[in-house]
Amino acid sequence: MTFARRSLMALGPLLLLAACGDEPAPARYPPPNYDYLNKVELKVGRIEIDDSWAPRGAGRRVESLAPISPREALRRMAEDRLVAAGTSGRAVFVIEDASIIRGPRDYQASLAVRVDIADDAGNRLGQAPARVVLVRPVRGESERAVRDDLYAFVRELMDEMNVEFEYQVRRTLRDALNQTAPNAPEPGPVEAQSLDSPGAAPAAPAASPAASPASDRPDPPVSMSPRPADLGTLPVPRAPGAPTPLAPTPLAPR
Repeated sequence: MTFARRSLMALGPLLLLAACGDEPAPARYPPPNYDYLNKVELKVGRIEIDDSWAPRGAGRRVESLAPISPREALRRMAEDRLVAAGTSGRAVFVIEDASIIRGPRDYQASLAVRVDIADDAGNRLGQAPARVVLVRPVRGESERAVRDDLYAFVRELMDEMNVEFEYQVRRTLRDALNQTAPNAPEPGPVEAQSLDSPGAAPAAPAASPAASPASDRPDPPVSMSPRPADLGTLPVPRAPGAPTPLAPTPLAPR
């Protein structure tokens, strides 16, 4: 074995490690999660999900290339947000469209869902449709770029759909919504209660100032007649021909 061949064999593992180091790390695409959003409580006994939608029609469909397909994200939205808060009837969440079509320079997406409310006999009681249509430019042609684009696009689509879906359900299915907050106690009879904090001793009545013996008697009625101090200033009538009396001295009040 020549020296050159032995050298190449020794360097082989190092060259392989160097080549592996140049490859980008595999991308991570966390699945969607919508349980932090408001719950939509429906007065039904159970909730079903119909995700039997299948792509159809013309166009270059690429929704299957997304790390998280729109159909998977829509199903997760229904699982995380719809709550059966009744005892009878059913609600069916139907996926009507979950498509992404690749155009010359952009992706065109269309999402459509609806919620059907029916009683146990199958009679329809209400329906709420919701639709979102968005366009996103193509930002790369490699497999990694396409997957990154479609993952970000689905997240954007679902942000819009979550808002539109809740708005349409609350607008259209008002009678089917459970308006009572979960675990809220039923209102009881109104009773008189102390405003003191729990466990505090009842406040003692405020002490009244020391009263004079006369304070036990009711106040005298208010009179419109002149006050005693004013009586001394009134003119005293005199008989005709009598001498003019001296000016009267004002009476001191008693």
